[in-house]
Amino acid sequence: MPRTGRPTAPLTLTDDERATLTRWSRRAKSSQVLAMRSRIVLACAEGASNTDVARDLGVHLSTVGKWRRRFLKLRLDGLMDEQRPGRPPSISLDQVEDVVVTTLERTPRNATHWSRKSMAEKSGLSKSTIGRIWRDFGLKPHRSETVKLSTDALFIEKVVDVAGLYHNPPERAVVLCVDEKSQIQALDRSQPVLPMMPGMPERRTHDYARNGITSLFAAFNIADGHVIGELHRQHRAVEFKKFLTTIDKTVPAELDVHLVCENYGTHKTPTVRAWLAKHPRFHMHFTPTGSSWINQVERWFGHLAEQKIRRGAHKSVQALEADIRSWIADWNRDPRPFTWTKTAEEILESAAQFCRRISGAGH
Repeated sequence: MPRTGRPTAPLTLTDDERATLTRWSRRAKSSQVLAMRSRIVLACAEGASNTDVARDLGVHLSTVGKWRRRFLKLRLDGLMDEQRPGRPPSISLDQVEDVVVTTLERTPRNATHWSRKSMAEKSGLSKSTIGRIWRDFGLKPHRSETVKLSTDALFIEKVVDVAGLYHNPPERAVVLCVDEKSQIQALDRSQPVLPMMPGMPERRTHDYARNGITSLFAAFNIADGHVIGELHRQHRAVEFKKFLTTIDKTVPAELDVHLVCENYGTHKTPTVRAWLAKHPRFHMHFTPTGSSWINQVERWFGHLAEQKIRRGAHKSVQALEADIRSWIADWNRDPRPFTWTKTAEEILESAAQFCRRISGAGH
């Protein structure tokens, strides 16, 4: 006779417990860990087996068993993380939830975000307690990052196109990521930079003199990391056309040229289109609007800015351009291609998850 294992203990909920679990599971900004535990218990209460719940929610079977047992033993308190040895907690579950919800869904008067002091005054708890709650739930109100969701109507098509080029580049062709780093400033500090010394970092004045600007047109070869670079004092369609001519002269004539570009106006003018029509080996692939992160040359620009431009001091545009040309020449002596790992499907799924997360945020 086949073994059936230990029978699963039935799980029933009171009306208050069901209401609380439903609120935890649906709150758009609550701890996702607590939300998942709540969904597990709700599914178990519907009579589903541990195996079915694990499959439907995409979690491990042992995870379902653990939170079923914890809820049966401790009810709602069992869904919190296990207490460490020592003095029992002096605050209630409702107080913890109130701090988390307030942190995520409200802002203090005359401030953009909560501090431990302002939250302690609001909740009546100590600053150290607020710090522990935030740490346990992974909340960092003092930090902020930038993000932008593309509204391009052809977002999916463009992501599939560009990611497909990265993973499966065409035969007898070169794929170049192209863009302009415009208005690079030649900045010189008002006083000499003091060099680094033991126990003391490099020091520079906060003010500087502006000595002009230049723009760098660059094409990053995704296969070997080589860069074709060209400097111009302006970044109009005229300069972009000149850069296309440079690429045409640099890439062997027997190869097709696939260019990954941003939706920038200078890339689509009648002059540029006429040039492309006369050079059929060139194929343009535009990234979605507001999605410069998918263009690999942007990462290369980051290396250039970090290693040469940001802390540089240049008394003239000519000096700045000489440094940039020298840096590009050094890069091309030992080029380093980037490893692109994300597939189009993974990018689109990440975008979909982000949309689901913000769908109830009220923005």
